Formats: sequence, structure tokens, C-alpha cells
Amino acid sequence: MKTEHDILARRREFSEDGVTLIRSALGGEELALARAAFDWSIANPGPAASRPFDGIDGSFSQDLCNPSATSSEAYDRVLRDTPVASLVTGLWGAPQIWFMYEQVFLKEGGESRRTPWHQDASYLNVDGDHLAVVWITFEHVAQQDCLEFVRGSHRGTLYNTSAFNPDDETIPIFDGLPRLPDIEADRTAFDIVSWPIDPGDVVVFHPAMLHGGAPTHPGQRRSTLSLRFFGSDAVYATRPGGRVGPRIAGLHDRLTPGAPFRDEAFPDLATTVV
Repeated sequence: MKTEHDILARRREFSEDGVTLIRSALGGEELALARAAFDWSIANPGPAASRPFDGIDGSFSQDLCNPSATSSEAYDRVLRDTPVASLVTGLWGAPQIWFMYEQVFLKEGGESRRTPWHQDASYLNVDGDHLAVVWITFEHVAQQDCLEFVRGSHRGTLYNTSAFNPDDETIPIFDGLPRLPDIEADRTAFDIVSWPIDPGDVVVFHPAMLHGGAPTHPGQRRSTLSLRFFGSDAVYATRPGGRVGPRIAGLHDRLTPGAPFRDEAFPDLATTVV
């Protein structure tokens, strides 16, 4: 059973490190609800569905911010009938929480290249401490194959986005932010953290974290559901790339810089802090 000391220690870890692993966060039925949401996304691709590395290596497909997701029973259940939202508010120490959007990843088949180092915040017009990405995988992932993070990087520089160029993964997409560091060129210069992950474990990280994903090898399959949330201190922010995300119809016309990040498109999941 979690003690007050345990709760405060994990909250401090999330605040200072920007990432935390919660072991056995989802039981069997709850993991099944998360899997149902993932399967719904695979069966109902939205306008942002893509295969970003086709023609480069391996099989890698993704989808995100499907406008139909929040009206589906599958996503309503994973958001309201699992402890995911309360896990996040526990890390923030505040009960207010809204769901921003979902993202799914599927890597399978042959050798799939690693996901380049990047920060999600560079793609999002939102700032705040109460931001979180919940990363749920449905297969065992060894530590060397898991998502990796530069500890504390959410408190540092916001870098440009990666063009995912296989010859130079630091090549930016737009002007106005510093170029990404070449982390793979000297990994020892960075405080990199990752873990072996089992189904039911949940990784929660701030979207300003520098992170990247290891490759998938022949015979492996990695299916992942990522859920993004924001809380009471989130505000609409400008980015050099303009109106970068989330890509929700009319959202960027309805919000102004510095305004509370609120919109009817985002389900209110207010929970009790646990």
C-alpha cells in the first residue's frame, strides 16, 4: 500500500526528473480496456495516420489525435474506468485534469529504426507543469529496447523538432528554436534513463522531455498506446512552427497566447488525488 512518503517521493521524481515508471499500474481488466482503445485506433485510422519510415527501414505505423476517438466507447472507458487519470493527478498533486489526445504506435515485421530523440512540446502549443504523457505498452520490452529519456530535460532548453532524417536526426523542421543535440554521438554526456517494461507497467513523462525510442528487431512486435493530459496550470503557447498542435479543428482560432488551455474538445476528467 502506498504511504504518504511514497506519494510525495514519486511526485517529486516526476517534477524533478520529468519521468517516472509506475509498476503494475494496470490490472488485467484495465489493461484489456487500454488494449481495446489501441485496437479501436488501428481499426479506425484518422486523418493523421501515417507510416513515417516507409522506404527507410522496418514497419512502423502510427496515428494520433483522431477526432472520433473521444466519442468512442473504447476511449471513454480507458479514460474513466481505469486509474490512468488519477495516477496523473497524483503526480501533479492537483485534481483538475483534461484529456488532450491519444497516439498509437505499432512496430512489427523486420528491423525498424529507432525513433529519433525529440521533445513532444516542440509540436504542441501548450506550456505548463501539469502536462503528462502516459505510455502503455502491451508486450514485454527489454531495457535496451525501451523508450529512453534525458533526465531533467523538461526543465532545460526547448529544441527544434526532428525531421527524422536517417542521415542526420538533428536536422530541424523550422526556424526559431535551437537545433537538437546529437545525443547518439555521445550518450555518456547525457543522463539517460530507461527501464525494462512489462504489460501493466505505465511510464509517465512531461512532453518537454528529450526522449527517443529504441529500434524493433526481426520477430519483435511493439504496440503502444500513448495518452496525453493537461491540468489547471496549462496555458496556450506560441511556437516558432506556428499552429503546430494539437491539430483540432478551430482550436487555434479559439485560444490566444497565455490563455488557459481549455476547449470543449477536451474531455474533463476531474478526479480525486490518490
